[in-house]
Amino acid sequence: MRVALAAAVRTLPRGAGLAYEPKFDGHRLVVLRSAVDVVLQARSGRIVTAAFPDLAAAAGPLPAGTVLDGEVVVWHAGRTDFALVQRRAAATAARAAVLARSLPASYAAFDVLELAGLDVRGLPYERRRALLVDLLLPLGPPLQPVPMTTDPELAATWYETLPASGIEGLVVKRLDQSYPAGRRGWTKLRHTNVRDAAVVGYTGTPRRPLALVLALPGGDETPVVSSPLTAALRAEVAGAVAARAETGSAGATVTAIGLGEVPFRPLDPPLAAEVRHTSARHPPPEVLRLRTDL
Repeated sequence: MRVALAAAVRTLPRGAGLAYEPKFDGHRLVVLRSAVDVVLQARSGRIVTAAFPDLAAAAGPLPAGTVLDGEVVVWHAGRTDFALVQRRAAATAARAAVLARSLPASYAAFDVLELAGLDVRGLPYERRRALLVDLLLPLGPPLQPVPMTTDPELAATWYETLPASGIEGLVVKRLDQSYPAGRRGWTKLRHTNVRDAAVVGYTGTPRRPLALVLALPGGDETPVVSSPLTAALRAEVAGAVAARAETGSAGATVTAIGLGEVPFRPLDPPLAAEVRHTSARHPPPEVLRLRTDL
């Protein structure tokens, strides 16, 4: 099931016929309720049902032939916590059952693609939204529709106040728009200058990576070196490298700010990461986390 994507914008779109939703900080997840079971699919197409048995069970009462698009999040201390979602997603089947009790997941649904076997992607968003609300409100948490408003002033208030709850921005959709499967037909306004970047290599060793070599979005083709990784990120990158095929030796070099030419180990295919950076690339980009849900 190909999901709709969103193009980043720098200012809040305004105008008639627009809908605004909070952008939750979690993993994209498609819920497929067939006549016999529930399947949970990540944005990449990977099946992750075993990692979220609590959500699979919660989706059991949905009508057969229902497909939902949304975000799986984990709430902790009054806010969504992306690191905990990553922990849930990486758990083995046995461990997932334990984590489902200690770190229960919630599903923030923002679209319905099929309902009772009927493909509704061609309907306008406004109609699909009404179907989604009618479907999920009787069920209640942990499956629930994301908030939505057509008031740009309320959306602007959300944008300024909701980051304290872990909401990272807004997604904007046209009310008359069909579901743009596989296309960047929506827009998103993030609260920070966070971007997805390709991790094309790393400095250090496979067991102790020190920094990541990044291909930044919207930049030239010259890779740049990130700021030093935190201890938690070093462990996460080491785990990701260990799970992949053997990487190249540190024979390639790249220019690092303040360090000159440094050797690095290439990654092919690249990993994905969220980074915070300035257009001038000074200071070096800061890696916030790896993205394993793409």
